Amino acid sequence: MRIWIDGDACPRAVKDVVFRASARLRIPVTIVANQVMSTASSELVSAVAVTDGPDAADNHIASEVSSPDIVVTADVPLASRVVTNGAVAIDPRGHVYDETSVAERLSVRNLMEQLRDRGLVRGGPSGFGATDKKKFAGSLDRLLTKRVRDRKRGR
Repeated sequence: MRIWIDGDACPRAVKDVVFRASARLRIPVTIVANQVMSTASSELVSAVAVTDGPDAADNHIASEVSSPDIVVTADVPLASRVVTNGAVAIDPRGHVYDETSVAERLSVRNLMEQLRDRGLVRGGPSGFGATDKKKFAGSLDRLLTKRVRDRKRGR
């Protein structure tokens, strides 16, 4: 099991939560971004810088991820690709993307994009705050608990 972070737009507070979970459970973490990212000072945390264009980080993660990995991303199309590969994704606000939720989330994302393109909706999500960090930490903890338990049972 590995935790992947789509690093280009991931809040520092979320990375810190992941780094603490990684240290506690001894789970490796890979941050993938379009530029060199600073990481935690841990042998469990590595970074990959990709430079092949705007979707290069997404493409790298999607090509490397497998079950039972977890991907931290706010990118719904990437989350869909991750789920197709047998993994699960979680966004920085704690929403989990799995085989039962990702199709609906992708549909809502596409609808909102169309509405914004037509000028019917403006703006984006609100700023990231302490409540979001708390929701993310709780969701990540539940995912990791389930993944670790399943791994011990040989699933």
